[in-house]
Amino acid sequence: VRLVESGGGLVQAGGSLRLSCAASGFIANVNAMGWYRQAPGKQRELVATITSAGGTNYADAVKGRFTISRDNAKNTVYLQMNSLKPEDSAVYYCYAQGVLRYWGQGTQVTVSS
Repeated sequence: VRLVESGGGLVQAGGSLRLSCAASGFIANVNAMGWYRQAPGKQRELVATITSAGGTNYADAVKGRFTISRDNAKNTVYLQMNSLKPEDSAVYYCYAQGVLRYWGQGTQVTVSS
């Protein structure tokens, strides 16, 4: 399974970004996808997940601001991020969970104050 992320960048506080993660390869056994993030000097933390059935889960820090969705026809997962804060700055990693966990290369999100 190969995951390719896009959509990161620099935005001012209060702004929005949308991340995309396109999956390819043997994805038949993937039952959940989502996003983690890692800021400098901090551990990687879960941001949001979405199951193949469409169930979602969010970290408390992003509830009400971020929305995860998926387009099964395009094998793509999206993370809409609104009302961004400087503390949201991090490298965001897409993952796909099947028998194994697969990771994307990461995309940088920087929120300026």
